[in-house]
Amino acid sequence: MTSRIDEAKAILVANDRGGYTVPTDGLYPFQWNWDSAFVAMGFALYDIDRAFRELERLVEGQWADGMIPHIVFHQKSDTYFPGPDVWRTHHAVATSGITQPPMFAVALRTLHDRAGDGDRARVLPLYEAALKWQRWWYRARDPEGTGLVTLLHPWESGSDNSPAWDVALARVPTTTETPVLRKDIGHVNASMRPRDDDYARFIHLVDIYARCGWDPASQWDKAPFKIAEIQTTAILLRAGEDLEYLAKRFGRIEEAAEIAALNAKTRSALLGQWRPDLSRFVSRDLVSGEAIDAPTQAGFIPLLALDLPHEITEAMLGEMQNWTSELKVPFPTTKPNAPGWEPKRYWRGPAWAIINCLLVEGLLRNGQPDAAEALRRSTVAAIEREGFAEYFDPVTGEGCGGLGFSWTAATYLRLVGDMPHP
Repeated sequence: MTSRIDEAKAILVANDRGGYTVPTDGLYPFQWNWDSAFVAMGFALYDIDRAFRELERLVEGQWADGMIPHIVFHQKSDTYFPGPDVWRTHHAVATSGITQPPMFAVALRTLHDRAGDGDRARVLPLYEAALKWQRWWYRARDPEGTGLVTLLHPWESGSDNSPAWDVALARVPTTTETPVLRKDIGHVNASMRPRDDDYARFIHLVDIYARCGWDPASQWDKAPFKIAEIQTTAILLRAGEDLEYLAKRFGRIEEAAEIAALNAKTRSALLGQWRPDLSRFVSRDLVSGEAIDAPTQAGFIPLLALDLPHEITEAMLGEMQNWTSELKVPFPTTKPNAPGWEPKRYWRGPAWAIINCLLVEGLLRNGQPDAAEALRRSTVAAIEREGFAEYFDPVTGEGCGGLGFSWTAATYLRLVGDMPHP
């Protein structure tokens, strides 16, 4: 194990670009939002200063309205598409125009708890950035006050080409103003990446929102893709819990009350997405008005943020076990053999260490230590067997996607050194 720990730390060093970490060399040459949150939690185990620096570099790209974009282009690189010229956001620090699941506040609390109040001077500005972002989510992505937040682009989910988006994304044309110049398939086998039609639709959406000047209200009105999404909402609720904790620690009583009210609304809304007939939670397509029944990992991520009744937890656990009974590496991002299941293709089936880490935390929260430990062990074993791959084929165990991957390395450090286990 020691050699793998050293290797994980070496990967984080190799992917350091001056206070921020790229996910992996070549394929992803910039700073990604939720990647950096997971990386910061890994750094926090042995280098708290570097952990804080990761988050500080990320908020250099925060917009005036509070959004933290999904990519911050600190330096130029020609190995990735779409770059700043495609996004056309015109900020002092070049960024993309969309966001990603808000793991930032979760990471910040982790850093605070590890550093103690002695680092309050570093925590407070980051807390304020996180609070601005939390408010942005509710203002820009839940303008009707439902408690569920909405994604306007599949990339905002972090699960870019998930089968959950197939129906909604099919409504988006494949025509683009911007030429699609894919570079990802020059780094990774095309069979592991989204298809060309997916990319065309992704860029069609970017073109629409760029024409809106990235104004949230205009984007909301023009969006052909509009998903009230449970994975992101669950992460937002968990972020809200951690922000509420920090607000109370810092004596920010009015802010704590504001956050608590938002948390309560989202908690109720998220519970309303439970489907007992499916034994999981479901998202909703706001354009069609239909529930999204596609079986993906997102249906179980609410474990992370809800204290669920025992009968719901038991039903979810039974369904999770049904998905994984014949797999070498759980947890798959699509139910095996369901429509859209592809065990090697990005978010259409493979197992990801970060998703497993969230599920481990959720299972522990909901009184399932044995299931949590089994998932933790299987994830550690996959990494120790295959190395720090972007993700894993759950059937064969093969490491797939990018290699020398930062968030896999950081998550491994947490799984072997930071999470409760026997």
